Amino acid sequence: MGKNLIIVESPAKAKTINKFLGKDFLVTSCYGHIRDLPERNLSIDIGNNYEPQYVVTDDKKKLVADLKKMAKESSDIYLATDEDREGEAISWHLCSVLGLDPAKAKRITYTEITEKAIKAAVGRPRTINMDLVNAQQARRVLDRIVGYELSPVLWKKVKPNLSAGRVQSVAVRLIVEREREINQFTVSSAFKVVAVFTTGEKGSQVSFKAECPQKFNKGDKAEAFLNELSDALFSVSNIEKKPGKRTPSAPFTTSTLQQEASRKLGFSVSKTMVVAQRLYEAGHITYMRTDSVNLSETALEDLSEAIRSRYGNNYLKTRKYTTKNESAQEAHEAIRPTDSKAGSIEGDRDEQRLYELIWKRTIASQMSDAEIEKTQLTAGNNKNDAVFVAQAEMIVFDGFLKVYMESTDEESETDEEQTALLPPLKTGDALGVKEITATEKFSKPQARYTEASLVKKMEELGIGRPSTYAPTITTIQKRAYVVKESREGFERTYQLIRLKAGKVSSESLKEVFGSEKNKLFPTDIGMLVNDFLLDHFQTIMDYRFTAGIEERFDKIAEGKEVWNQMIDSFYKPFHENVSTTEKESARVTGERILGTDPQSGLQVSVRLGRYGAMAVIGKNDDEENKPRYASLRPGQSIENISLEQALELFKLPRIAGQFEGKEMKVNNGRFGPYIQHDGKFYSLPKDADLFAVNEEEAIRIITEKREADRNKLIADFPSLEAQVLNGRFGPYIKKGKDNFKIPKGTDASTLTEEQVKEIISVPQEERKPKRIPKGKK
Repeated sequence: MGKNLIIVESPAKAKTINKFLGKDFLVTSCYGHIRDLPERNLSIDIGNNYEPQYVVTDDKKKLVADLKKMAKESSDIYLATDEDREGEAISWHLCSVLGLDPAKAKRITYTEITEKAIKAAVGRPRTINMDLVNAQQARRVLDRIVGYELSPVLWKKVKPNLSAGRVQSVAVRLIVEREREINQFTVSSAFKVVAVFTTGEKGSQVSFKAECPQKFNKGDKAEAFLNELSDALFSVSNIEKKPGKRTPSAPFTTSTLQQEASRKLGFSVSKTMVVAQRLYEAGHITYMRTDSVNLSETALEDLSEAIRSRYGNNYLKTRKYTTKNESAQEAHEAIRPTDSKAGSIEGDRDEQRLYELIWKRTIASQMSDAEIEKTQLTAGNNKNDAVFVAQAEMIVFDGFLKVYMESTDEESETDEEQTALLPPLKTGDALGVKEITATEKFSKPQARYTEASLVKKMEELGIGRPSTYAPTITTIQKRAYVVKESREGFERTYQLIRLKAGKVSSESLKEVFGSEKNKLFPTDIGMLVNDFLLDHFQTIMDYRFTAGIEERFDKIAEGKEVWNQMIDSFYKPFHENVSTTEKESARVTGERILGTDPQSGLQVSVRLGRYGAMAVIGKNDDEENKPRYASLRPGQSIENISLEQALELFKLPRIAGQFEGKEMKVNNGRFGPYIQHDGKFYSLPKDADLFAVNEEEAIRIITEKREADRNKLIADFPSLEAQVLNGRFGPYIKKGKDNFKIPKGTDASTLTEEQVKEIISVPQEERKPKRIPKGKK
């Protein structure tokens, strides 16, 4: 009698589960999906109920053969892939390649990888849930159809090698619309008046800030107001104290974990999911793709015990959270630690930080409210009706705040002093005036999206599900429709009017505004594709339609809709739309005419070219004056570049000086700014000021690059057209465009020509590092 075979997705998960089961079990991995649609063809039989034509991928053929062999030698086979639609589909594909009947196969599920959960799952296997499989198939088929029918249209009408996706295109639309809102925003200013009051005897005075609710739209009005208060006497006109409370947030779902890990840890959405996957597979947390905030009874008991033992009974308040989203299908619990008593784990730094975040959030969700005393002090004066208000909060009982406080997307602009404790005062008490300032403040547009705030917006609109947020955001960046970057701000002048010692003064100060950190910006090609799709495929780009598609996937998962009928209702009008657009729409370049070049009198425009956005002097159909072209610099956009900025681009290339008797040219190209010298190219920082790079700096960049290249080369074998180089992850061999790993334990500097020849002769599929026999060294 053979062993019981358990198949999971990853080796790490297999290793963890293997520790919980006895010698009668063999746990192995299928490394994710083993069948999929071929990359180069549509592979969907449109005329046969949209039947997908799955194949075993080349990299999985040997694995499938090994699994078949193991399956033949096993007494029972348990399919233990993840408890979501994707996991269900992987188990169904395993049934297909292993010759198992889905109606009889032993499918086991669990939301945490602990001994208790795994043994319980093995004891209650079920069969494959075809509703979940069909929901996953519907998403895969629909997205394949959209991508394969839309992409060729973009190639013909916009630019070659573009691609489109159902959810990704809508995500890009959100970012483009926000960018345009920001570009079209009209800035206004108003003067904010803040007083610094004092109380107490000289030498022991305490100061606090209070703000006047009244704003002034002109500097002269603010100045007149301060002059009116120059000899005013201030006193406390009212003090209000109110009890309040703060309640902890619910435990993490996929979306809220991605948002909070971005805010608190600086993780990208994809990094959060990679690290969370490792924590789950190691048995530290429950399943990390979920839109449920529910906690099991067992978890609630464990959390209660952990809180009592760590903080005491007065910090415990058991709560049962319910999921607002009725379509929550992916799992039965929120993301939580599998052992509530373990506040920390072993692992790398990222794993430890993310685990600690999950642990704190889960623990806090079952702790007492924080009790707050809110104080509002109002100060009046004897000159006019103007009042100044100071607000403060005092924590009476910290409750869950002892462990955790949720972050927000935008930092509060409230001054720290205004939320600090106020001195002990009573109504009628006189107040001294240290100073009163009226500061010019400027209105701000909505903030650009971060990865975290984009996930939040997508969830609000019902676009995508827990398993799709990270791949969607990664895909739109890989396609270069969106870039995530930080940008420096701009300097502007603002007015500060100050009343001090009975005198009013005014001064102009400078501040930096508009700086961005890790924000999502649409590229020119992203904006152009977005506009084209909005013009010709309004349905696909509609937020409500996209959310409605997700709801229909949910209905398929619940067995309330037939998947290929749902695809059919979508495909026919969509296909007709594609055909019409191919025939009738014009090619787009996003051309924008900026004006006239004062030197030549020719038209100046910007548009999208083969290698990206560019400025053009002249017209393509002008035979006498051939057009001149210049690439736009990073951060510049077709939509908002000015005529002056475009003309600056044509001052390049410029000569920065000479080195070794040859000119050094500074220019901007397809891959960014660079220095050209003696037929070679040296990259400059993407935000470099090309008109400020002087001879000394250019020489330094060239010599530093040469030195780095010398240090990179370990050995050269011209007869083999190969080099041994130092790389980011250690030494390797490079031949043409191919890179080859050097066998572990081998000193790269001692490699002989014979050894290099042996390494580079190995076929790609067999390139696994092997130790070189000692006799050959």
